Amino acid sequence: MLRLVLATHNQHKVEELRRILEPQLPGIEVLAYDGPEPVEDGATFTENALIKARAAAAHTGLPAIADDSGICVDVLGGSPGIFSARWAGPARDAGENLRLLLWQISDMGDEYRTAHFTCVAALATPDGTEHAVEGEWPGRILREESGAHGFGYDPIFQPDDCDVSAAEMDPEVKNATSHRARAFEKLIPLVRELGERSDR
Repeated sequence: MLRLVLATHNQHKVEELRRILEPQLPGIEVLAYDGPEPVEDGATFTENALIKARAAAAHTGLPAIADDSGICVDVLGGSPGIFSARWAGPARDAGENLRLLLWQISDMGDEYRTAHFTCVAALATPDGTEHAVEGEWPGRILREESGAHGFGYDPIFQPDDCDVSAAEMDPEVKNATSHRARAFEKLIPLVRELGERSDR
């Protein structure tokens, strides 16, 4: 059986990734990561995702997957982007982050509130094999928070073709359509291939 490490200490993300991955990867054990956090000093989602996956693979000696994600607001030139988790400061307070973002575009008309979530999912193995794939989830920024599901910027993000915020969506629906789902959908065949090789 292939054992696979999720390179994150964010329990919300662990739960969400397990819901996405486990139904599609039977026979593969998905483990939480308890090792040291690397410095995410990359300038792109791809660089940061690979930094995290490499560090977890090196620490555990197991294949590791990581993601780096954030919200990109068009009128802000794609920001917060890779700085989404610490947009309001180093405390990484999710509530403060989204309130700052709401304030920054509070005067903007609806036509200027377009945004998308981006996720890059990365796979790294102890032998140095690496893959990175990207998923995007387009939508717009609401004028106030709505919904109790999800985390991060979910309460102020309304996906295209949806009449509720990401935080109001049924978790199963969200996990089938989100930026993470779209990225990991591309990564899953690579993980399956890794599992098949380990079974030989």
